[in-house]
Amino acid sequence: MKSENELYSDILNITMKIKTQFPELSMYILEMPITIPNLENPKINQEVLQEYYDSLSILLKDYVEYQTKIDKLV
Repeated sequence: MKSENELYSDILNITMKIKTQFPELSMYILEMPITIPNLENPKINQEVLQEYYDSLSILLKDYVEYQTKIDKLV
């Protein structure tokens, strides 16, 4: 498993990629539960960070696949 620092770096990189290359997805990042946790003192650890990174990756991957399909239809 990656360290917390590596995960923070990965999250930063994918977030920046989304914001620069796919800004239309930025609104979905803000709606993710980990972005706005419903706990007063949320526990942040490697597992939570990995889940967040995975969710960002899936969001980006699905969007790119969808856009590719749309582009082929046009």
